[in-house]
Amino acid sequence: MYRYDEFDHALVSERIAEFTDQVRRRVDGRLTEDQFKPLRLMNGVYLQLHAYMLRVAVPYGTMNSAQLRKLGHIARVYDKGYGHFTTRTNIQYNWPALSDLPAILTELAEVEMHAIQTSGNCIRNVTTDVFAGAADEEIEDPRPWCEILRQWSTIHPEFSFLPRKFKIAVIASETDRAAIRTHDVGLQIVRGPENENGDGETAFRVFVGGGQGRLPHIAQEIAPAVPGRELLAYLTAILRAYNLLGRRDNIHKARIKILVAALGIDAFREEVERQFQTLRREDLRIPDDELARIRAYFAPPPFETLPKHSGPFDRALLADPDFARWSRNNVRRHRAPGYASAIISLKPVGGVPGDMTADQMDVVADLAERFSFDEVRAAYEQNLVLPHVKLDDLPEVWRTLHANGLATANADLVTDVIACPGLDYCSLANARSIPVAQALSKRLADLDFQERLGPIRVNMSGCINACGHHHVGHIGVLGVDRKGEEFYQITVGGSPDEQAALGEIVGKSLPAEDVAPAIERALNRYLAIRHDGERFIDTVRRTGAEPFREAIYEAA
Repeated sequence: MYRYDEFDHALVSERIAEFTDQVRRRVDGRLTEDQFKPLRLMNGVYLQLHAYMLRVAVPYGTMNSAQLRKLGHIARVYDKGYGHFTTRTNIQYNWPALSDLPAILTELAEVEMHAIQTSGNCIRNVTTDVFAGAADEEIEDPRPWCEILRQWSTIHPEFSFLPRKFKIAVIASETDRAAIRTHDVGLQIVRGPENENGDGETAFRVFVGGGQGRLPHIAQEIAPAVPGRELLAYLTAILRAYNLLGRRDNIHKARIKILVAALGIDAFREEVERQFQTLRREDLRIPDDELARIRAYFAPPPFETLPKHSGPFDRALLADPDFARWSRNNVRRHRAPGYASAIISLKPVGGVPGDMTADQMDVVADLAERFSFDEVRAAYEQNLVLPHVKLDDLPEVWRTLHANGLATANADLVTDVIACPGLDYCSLANARSIPVAQALSKRLADLDFQERLGPIRVNMSGCINACGHHHVGHIGVLGVDRKGEEFYQITVGGSPDEQAALGEIVGKSLPAEDVAPAIERALNRYLAIRHDGERFIDTVRRTGAEPFREAIYEAA
C-alpha cells in the first residue's frame, strides 16, 4: 500500500496547523459558525443534530493494521467507543468535541491518515473495487491509479470550490463492485491499442453524470478508451467544463449530472473535447517513472505456492456447519491459489449497519497483521475485507471473528443492508434509517431463509440526499416526512453494478412498523414466482414491479 512521501507529510502537517488555528478562533468566538462552516467542511467536519461529526478518509478503502488500530484508539479516547463506516469507504465519528479535533487530526497524521476533502464542494475520496489486487478477473490493480487521482485532486487549486461535491470511482474488470455508474465520473480500466512491445496500453472507459439524491441519474459513457497517459488531462477537461457551466444558483441543480442531462451527453462531450484541446497536455501526462514508483507500492504480497484446495480448510467445512455457512457466504475466490478474501460483516442481527466498536477494530487489525499481509479494506457495502488469507488460516480467522461478534454470515444477503445514519444523527434527514434496518435484520434473521433468497441488496436512506443509495438498491427504502411523521417509500428494481438502474417507486409510503413486514411479503412473492436459478433482481427485470407492488400493499 502507498506510503506518504515528504510532500504528503508536509501537506498534512500544514493543513493541521491551519485548521488548529481555525478551531481555536471558533472556540473563543472570533469566528461565527457561518464563517467556520466552509473551513471545517474542507477538513471533513460536519455539524449534525447533536454534535460535530468527523469523517476520516480511507483512500480507495485500503488500510494497514496500525491505521485501523489508530481508528479504534480515536473511537475509544475521543468518541463513544465506536465508528461508522460509509459507502465511500470512509469512517465517521459522531461525537468528537470541537476542541479535540486538532488532536485527532494530529494522531491520524502519525499513521498517514487525514480528513482532507471528505466534505465540501471538491473531489471527494476516490473509491474502487474492494477486491482490487485479489480479484482473478481484473485487468490490473486499479489502486495505483486511485492514488494518482488522490495526489492530483488533493487541494487542487482549480477544483477545490466546484459547483457541488464530486465523486470518482475506478474499477478494472467487467464486474462492477464500486458502483461507477452512480458517480460523477466512473472509470473502468480497459486495454488500449498494443504498443511496440505487443502489450495493450492501460486505457479508461469513462462514464460521466451519475449521481443519486433528489434527481438521480445513471452515468453515461463519454469516452470508450482514454489512454492512461492522458487520464489527468481528460479529467481536467471534464472538471473544467463542469466548473465553467455547472449551476451555482441552485444547490439542488448544481451536480454534474444535471449539467450533462441538460446539455445532453453529445453536447457535453463536445465541450469536454474543446477544453481538452486547449490544455497543455504534456504538463498533465504521468511520467512513466512516477507511475512505476506508485505501482511498486501496490505490488502483490509474497504469496506462497499453495494448492488450490486445502485439507485443513476442507475438514473444517465438514466439522463445523457454522464455519461452512460463513465460508459459503463471506469468502470470495482469490487470484492466488490457496488464498481467499474474507468479508467481515458489520451487519449483525439487530445491529447498526456499518458501526464497529474500538475493540472490534483492534481485533481485525490483529487479524490483518497475522493473516492478511497487514492489509484490511473498507467496502462500499459498509463492511470490511481481509483481502489475502490462506485457506488454511480461515478457520482461525472465523473463530476469532465469531468470538467478537463479527462473524455474521450474511454478505450480499438480504440483511447485509446499506443504511445512512438518518435522523438519529443527521440534521438533513427526514426520518430514521437505523431502527428500520434493525427491524428488518431481526425479522429476517433466519440464515436458512436468507440463503434461499440468494443475493439481494436492500438500501435505506433517511432523506432524498440518498446517502444510503436507496435508488440503486434491489429494494430501496427512503424516509420521508408526512406532516411531521416518519414514513418510508419503497422502490424495487434498482442496481448499482454493471447493469446499473434506478428503482421504481411502488406506491404510497408506509409507517416504520410496516416496512419490514412489507419487504418480507415482497421476498416471499419472489420465492413464489422466480424461475430456477433466477436472482431477485433478475425476477424483477423479467416481471416488472407489479407482483412486488401487490405483495407490499396486500395487507395495507
